[in-house]
Order: sequence, then C-alpha cells, then structure tokens
Amino acid sequence: MAEITAAMVKELREKTDAPMMECKRALTEASGDMARAEEILRVKLGSKASKAAGRVTAEGLIGLYISPDAKQGAVLEVNCETDFVAKNDDFVAFVEALAKQVSANSYADVAALSASNLGAGTVESVRAALVGKIGENISIRRFQRYTTANKLASYVHSGRIGVLVEFSGVDEVGKDLAMHIAATKPRALDESGVAEADKEAERSVARLKAAESGKPAEIVEKMVEGSVQKFLKEVALLSQPFVKNDKQTVAQMLKEKNAAIAGFSLFVVGEGIEKKTMDFAAEVAAAAAGNA
Repeated sequence: MAEITAAMVKELREKTDAPMMECKRALTEASGDMARAEEILRVKLGSKASKAAGRVTAEGLIGLYISPDAKQGAVLEVNCETDFVAKNDDFVAFVEALAKQVSANSYADVAALSASNLGAGTVESVRAALVGKIGENISIRRFQRYTTANKLASYVHSGRIGVLVEFSGVDEVGKDLAMHIAATKPRALDESGVAEADKEAERSVARLKAAESGKPAEIVEKMVEGSVQKFLKEVALLSQPFVKNDKQTVAQMLKEKNAAIAGFSLFVVGEGIEKKTMDFAAEVAAAAAGNA
C-alpha cells in the first residue's frame, strides 16, 4: 500500500477544500492516486449532501442587502444545523450572495431562486456542494424582496434577527425603525394588520381569566375587549412606545420627524422550527452505532 504523507493530504485538501480526515481516507482508498482520490471525494461529498437532507436546520443566518440608492433590497433566512456552521466563512458568503441576488431579481418562491444561476452553476448546485464540503444540511427557508420609490433601511442583530424597513424621511428614522422592530418584534404595522387568529387566541385567554373574577357577563365582556385592545397596542408597531423615547409612540415619533413607514419584514432565525434535542450520551451512542 502506498504511503499517505501529510503533504499529499494537504495537497488534496487544497484542491478540494474537503475535511482533512476525508482527504486521508480518499487517498488511502485510492492507494495514493491523487486524481482517483479527487473522484472518490466528489462521490462521497455528494452522498454526504443527500444524507444530510433529512436533518433539521434550525440554526442559520439572516442575509440582508440594500442597493446603493436604497431603492431595492432583500432579506432572507438560510438555515443550517449548528450555530458553529452559521459562522463558517463559506456559509456566510453563500448567504450574502443570495441576498444580493434576490434583491436584483424577482423570484416567485424558494424553488425559483434555487433553480437560478449562481457562479458557474445554480443556487441549488452551490448549496449541495456546500453541504458536502461542510457536512451539515443547509436550506433556504424564506426571503422577501423590496423595490420602492421611498427608501430602505436595515438592521441585523448577531446575524440572527434581520429587519428591512420601507420608509420616507431622513436616514436616521429608517435606522431607528429597524432597530426598534428588532427589539420589540411587532406582529404588524398597525392594529388592523394583526392576524385574526392572534386576536382570537388573546380573546380566549382573556375570557378565561375574566371569568374567574365572578363579575356579571357584561362586565366580563368589557374586561375581555379591554385585554384584547391592550394586546393590539403592544404588538402593532405604530402604537408601541418608541424604544428611544417611551414617552411617545412610534406613530408620534414619525409625525414629529415628518416621516412615514410603508412596511417592514422581520426575520428571526429558526422561528417556528421545532428543534431536535438529543443529550450528549445519546448523540455519542448514535455516532458509534453509525460507525459500527
């Protein structure tokens, strides 16, 4: 059997960017033949990509891009399995490239984005290659694109919370709005935009609490509606106390600044995704079983 040297492993890693141990295994299997080892890695990395496809991706990164004239922009969420990978340079570059691409093109959905060209291939082929290289499942979850005659502003917090705001007024207002939204996470621009399901859920909880008071039915109903109205003010952006001055609402701040907001998108990494949990001992046992 040919001797597999550290220099050979290093050369193969530089050619393929595959993990060090994968390179060593490929060279061993190929009896030191570099070209054959590259072929083996391509097959293995492709296989790794398909194996990863079923794994839960609840970590990830929010990507944001705004054109130089602030008239066009996009926010998107790309998920992976661990927060470690979310900091990987290649993963970050992929997310940034996607945000820029979504900003420049009108895609109907994630499938259309995945089928579009990126670099020498497609978004999907680049994603699959990245899965093979990193060894974790990666998925494009959602995106929102804006084109406006007004202006766009954005804010990203630790890569996990991203906000894109369409507004009119001085630039400072847009920045303040984006940061406020990231901090308070409103559900809608105003009270009329709050989903009926959310209103009914709040009404149901309020009714149960009010019923315990023992007050007459008509009083209970007023208590319920009072609770719902309080809830709406808390979750609608324009009626929220402004984070930089809680003596005024966001609506009052906008009026004072002669500004307005037309809409916003708020993306939080993994929001609504059920994370798979496994204790360390079980994880080690599963890994050992897989290598058996």
